[in-house]
Amino acid sequence: MTQSPTLAPIPGPPAHPAPMPSPPTRTGPGGYSLPLSPSGRSSMLTPPPWHFAGEVVMVDYRVDPDAAARFLPPELELGPDPGAAAAIWAQWQWCSESADELTSPRRCQFGEFLILLACEHRGRPMARCPFAWVDHPVPMVRGWVQGMPKQLGAIHQTRPMRVGSAGPRLGAAGRFDGTVAVEGRQIAEASVVVTEEAVQPPALHTVPLVHTRTFPAWLPGEQPLAQLVSSTVTDVEFSEVWSGSASLRLDGDAIPDLGLLAPVAVGAGHVFGYAETLHGGSALS
Repeated sequence: MTQSPTLAPIPGPPAHPAPMPSPPTRTGPGGYSLPLSPSGRSSMLTPPPWHFAGEVVMVDYRVDPDAAARFLPPELELGPDPGAAAAIWAQWQWCSESADELTSPRRCQFGEFLILLACEHRGRPMARCPFAWVDHPVPMVRGWVQGMPKQLGAIHQTRPMRVGSAGPRLGAAGRFDGTVAVEGRQIAEASVVVTEEAVQPPALHTVPLVHTRTFPAWLPGEQPLAQLVSSTVTDVEFSEVWSGSASLRLDGDAIPDLGLLAPVAVGAGHVFGYAETLHGGSALS
């Protein structure tokens, strides 16, 4: 008699089934600034700190104090020297902490022109920048993050030379000129004839800058951002400062309200090298 084969029992479900793996969490694109991307490396801006070094041509001048006051938010006062102002040209080179930007001179170099007004916040001397222009989009957007009113323009200035006769020598008497054009129209020009080394840097280049970080409302019921801030700066360095006579002209018809800051008197001009590291900002209550 043939026996039937013994069949193995069918296994039942395990007493403790293994959990199903969770799907990976989606974090979405990221970065310090727009545009966002999967790696975050497509952002226009790298995060601070940012290191800056450059050559500066600066003209001290005076504006009508009542006009200057109209450019200050209520938290700021004109201070003990109402109407003190400065027009500043600068050619900058910058990099982030990694210094990767220095491998691309087109990215890490830019020209800048800005106007500063003397002011104070609760007795602390500061400077307010009502207008600024740069010739590259990265510093323009970086300025908006800080609250600086940067726009695009064409900025040119005389640079000191180390050798030859194609310009004034570094650290010596000579003439330095600066121009600014916006949409093909020249809005500012200056000439500085330096004759002697100054004892100290110009005052408006030694005080903190105070800005208004602003962003307009976009969503229904949203309030626009308006926040008074000051920049946090370290590692400030000045080269020798050369000073002398200066002239300055602003085209009051080219830019709305720029004419309010036209010179009523022009003081000394200055030429120097300057460097700083910008870490971010602090809110002023």
